[in-house]
Amino acid sequence: MTQTIVVLGGAYAGVSVAHRLFKYTKPQVKDLKVILVSKNSHFYWNMASVRAIVPDLLKEEQYSQPLEKGFAKYPADSFEFIVGSAEGVDVVDKTVKISTDNGTERVLNYDHLVLATGTRAVDNAVPWKSNGTHEQNAAIMTEIQGKIKTAKNIVVAGAGATGIEAAAELAFQYGKEKEVILLSGDSELLSGDSLASNVASELKKLGVQVRKSARVETTREAADGKIEVVLKNGEKLITDVYLPTMGMAPNTEYLPADLLTDRKFVDINEFYQAKGTKDVWAAGDIVWKPRGSFVLTDKQAAGVAKNIDLALKGKPPTVVKTLPMDAMMVATGRSRGVGRLGSVKVFSFMVYMMKGKTLGVERLPSYVDGSAY
Repeated sequence: MTQTIVVLGGAYAGVSVAHRLFKYTKPQVKDLKVILVSKNSHFYWNMASVRAIVPDLLKEEQYSQPLEKGFAKYPADSFEFIVGSAEGVDVVDKTVKISTDNGTERVLNYDHLVLATGTRAVDNAVPWKSNGTHEQNAAIMTEIQGKIKTAKNIVVAGAGATGIEAAAELAFQYGKEKEVILLSGDSELLSGDSLASNVASELKKLGVQVRKSARVETTREAADGKIEVVLKNGEKLITDVYLPTMGMAPNTEYLPADLLTDRKFVDINEFYQAKGTKDVWAAGDIVWKPRGSFVLTDKQAAGVAKNIDLALKGKPPTVVKTLPMDAMMVATGRSRGVGRLGSVKVFSFMVYMMKGKTLGVERLPSYVDGSAY
């Protein structure tokens, strides 16, 4: 009898689980079938989005590659790829309602369900995340690159890791040629993380103008095409390009409310099962535990794949272990960075080598074809 695993989400977590099931479970569970559902037909390496916005630095294929090609080596009767989005989940009947990219609806039956639809930027003006289809993301990126190329003034709003890295990339590339302003709604960068002062120092070297306690209230496009940014204190800034990075929202609207936390993330136990369910699992930013992180996502996905493997073999799940300490790495341009492992600071050169040098784009092909796992 076929064991069907439905994986919702075609980014880091979902693709990792799907490949791992084929690599480690399929050899023993011969009747395994995996159905991968993704709104984006491509794997979008969103870690590189902060560099992709800078014109002529990265080719599209360096940060976006077709998913279906990476799974072509698996038997056709064991794998199905659906470009579409989840519209509803019934954990009693074990079904998922899918809206496909061609406008049709499908209902998928599952034995195990993996929730890996991640998060999206609250303001989707910039594809920091894969908020839409491949075609939509590509069009937005092209438009942003064109605006940045001719801009003299750029405002980046939000001083989390994404905002800091985006401002640093722009300042590193253009120097004094373009004015780059970073707005922090809080009184400190990175919400007051211990790296805040180090980040401020790096941005100052790059010439980024950092404005603290500068929360954006509204924005509007002026008649001349410029953007008017109104701060909460009433101050107005006029800019050629406005890049919002504030806030991430979980993509969980399709899920029953009783599976979610008060912040709308999936509520999980130590096995990364959705609480109150038996065969529903979750990994990646959709759980936000303890926060969204590339490294955490990889370990969570590996743990979920292992527990599904155990379940299919009639064995109990094991506790999913991630990192023994909180880690943060922030690239500040293409030569330096700021980071910590727990409370221990990491040398700038090490952050550059681990992250800032390439933002990991050379690893994309191995994630798409599964050789990374």
